[in-house]
Amino acid sequence: MTNRTIARSLSGRPEGPYRAVERADALVTQDFEGVDTLDKLFVHAVKRFSQASCLGTREVLSEEEEKQPNGKIFKKLVLGDYSWMTYEEVSQAVESFGSGLAALGQQPHNTIAIFCETRAEWMITAQACFRRNFPLVTMYATLGEDAVAYGLNQCGATHLITSTELLRTKLKNVLSAVSGLQHVIYAGSDEVCHADYPQSLAMHSMQEVMELGTKPENLSKEYKRPTASDLAVVMYTSGSTGKPKGVKMQHSNLIAGMAGQCERIPGLGSQDTYIAYLPLAHVLELTAEISCVSYGCRLGYSSPHTLTDQSSKIKSGGKGDCSVLKPTLIAAVPEIMDRICKNVNGKLREMSVIQRTLFKVGYNYKLQKVSQGADSPVCNMLFFKRVNLLLGGCVRLMLSGGAPLSASTQRFMNVCFCPVAVGYGLTETCGAGTISEFSDYSTGRVGAPLICSEIKLRDWPEGGYTSQDKPHPRGEILIGGPNVAMGYYESEGEGENDNFWVDEAGQRWFCTGDVGEVHPDGCLQIVDRKKDLVKLQAGEYVSLGKVEAALKNSPLIDNICVYASSDQNYLISFVVPNQKQLTELAKKNGVEEEWEELCNHTKMEEEVLKVIKEIAVTSKLERFEVPQRIRLSSEAWTPETGLVTDAFKLKRKELKNHYIKDIERLYGAQ
Repeated sequence: MTNRTIARSLSGRPEGPYRAVERADALVTQDFEGVDTLDKLFVHAVKRFSQASCLGTREVLSEEEEKQPNGKIFKKLVLGDYSWMTYEEVSQAVESFGSGLAALGQQPHNTIAIFCETRAEWMITAQACFRRNFPLVTMYATLGEDAVAYGLNQCGATHLITSTELLRTKLKNVLSAVSGLQHVIYAGSDEVCHADYPQSLAMHSMQEVMELGTKPENLSKEYKRPTASDLAVVMYTSGSTGKPKGVKMQHSNLIAGMAGQCERIPGLGSQDTYIAYLPLAHVLELTAEISCVSYGCRLGYSSPHTLTDQSSKIKSGGKGDCSVLKPTLIAAVPEIMDRICKNVNGKLREMSVIQRTLFKVGYNYKLQKVSQGADSPVCNMLFFKRVNLLLGGCVRLMLSGGAPLSASTQRFMNVCFCPVAVGYGLTETCGAGTISEFSDYSTGRVGAPLICSEIKLRDWPEGGYTSQDKPHPRGEILIGGPNVAMGYYESEGEGENDNFWVDEAGQRWFCTGDVGEVHPDGCLQIVDRKKDLVKLQAGEYVSLGKVEAALKNSPLIDNICVYASSDQNYLISFVVPNQKQLTELAKKNGVEEEWEELCNHTKMEEEVLKVIKEIAVTSKLERFEVPQRIRLSSEAWTPETGLVTDAFKLKRKELKNHYIKDIERLYGAQ
């Protein structure tokens, strides 16, 4: 915990509102004087860094098929070096592409949709839309087909930007179900067979649209730039419940949110390299990338499948993107950090006892140093240099967001890699809310309000949370500030927008549905989620998220979803076990089966349940908080399966439908 106060309550009352101390008088609305739109922000960066490298992409040299020990064949990529576009070259591409879109009939103030993986073309498209005042509608590349069709129909876009890969797969069956679409523009070099798609659609490669845009009669046309109050982005969030919702963000909302975020990133500048691999349709990645560009950083594009040497699409012996790019900054969702930890721990288990003991001594020594706010260059040199090379060896700061980061993972990353800041924000607040300081090594907290936001706690008596709680005030988190979005797209009068409101001073607020407590130094800790609270038959309240966070600390558990039915008196859970750990546990118990049979084996269910009960005791869970029956899943939950969001948050409704037969079995066999 920090000794100084970072934020304080303006009213002096425990419920707040809390603001960062240096901005108690007024919240920040912009980072650079007079730069109040995303278009001006990019122009400002191009002026300052015109000849510096801006966007980088690795060349795909070839694709190879590699046979795995289990007989399966995996596609592997052979990748070259990064090739770079300068800020000036990106700006020219942005101008040409925007001009081409206008020549194809795209009008200012009319929405335009992008459904594409994270790549340089995504950023060029976004900047072209910001420049020409085309509100950009974004959708995760992993949203299901129905959700994509719903979003495209609701926003009414006539032009869609995508990739050849997604055209072949996700969009193949969707396009005929979207009524207003006229033009599809695709990035990528693969051939596209026009006959496979509805005849009413005009199909263009991105290159063709840029060429159209560079024709003198198109380039010379005048156009009006956006103002701060114009709509910049409509971001569809998959949400953990129901249909996707489009969050409306004005230029001013995003500008304010990023001004708040950048103030917490020390030394951000042209010496930095950021590795971009998270979905750009996610507010964490979009604001991180635009922020980096506005400070002159290099952005190297990557993907979760090619991130490290061990990633699934990297040919064995080949170099992952981190090894080639050597980034200094990396944003990660906790799921990715958990994977990195498990990867390092797996390597540790393969070391000799002496090596392992030495590593532990070094780890504990540095942990002690780190918790005192110091570092240990000797330990870094002796023990952590090799570990660091997993991410290229140059990472100076990591930012975690999107979901809660476990204390053990946070400590591990702080010791083995570099300082980790944990952020808390929502799509509805443009990703801004709080970010912890990099020098704050306490775990479980998400930092103080950013200089663009303030936070209030609202009592939630049913859940047992009030501002009078001891030792710290608790309640539902409300976020206010110029970064709060304008509501949901086309949902007026549906009660959807009840969570947004404007106070008497004219400031916008959003009610998050998360429950937090504020520490004496003004830092926030997320303790619960309203939707995660379930009442059991006997009247006890169980926080599903709290139980899951505790049980996920086991190396045996890769992922877990706890389920409670209000007409039952015990919990059940679905578990994705760690393949290596479960196989070892099975051998100890004399069970030798294939992976799928192993997960369906009742003996293994019993063994995992034993482990769960042991962790429950060490985590001090109440008796009624411990799952009594479980179902092991042989398949991992990825965004592609539709069971988790892009930030790997559980989609409880989809998980319930997926395991409905198991729920009946686990509750029926009493």
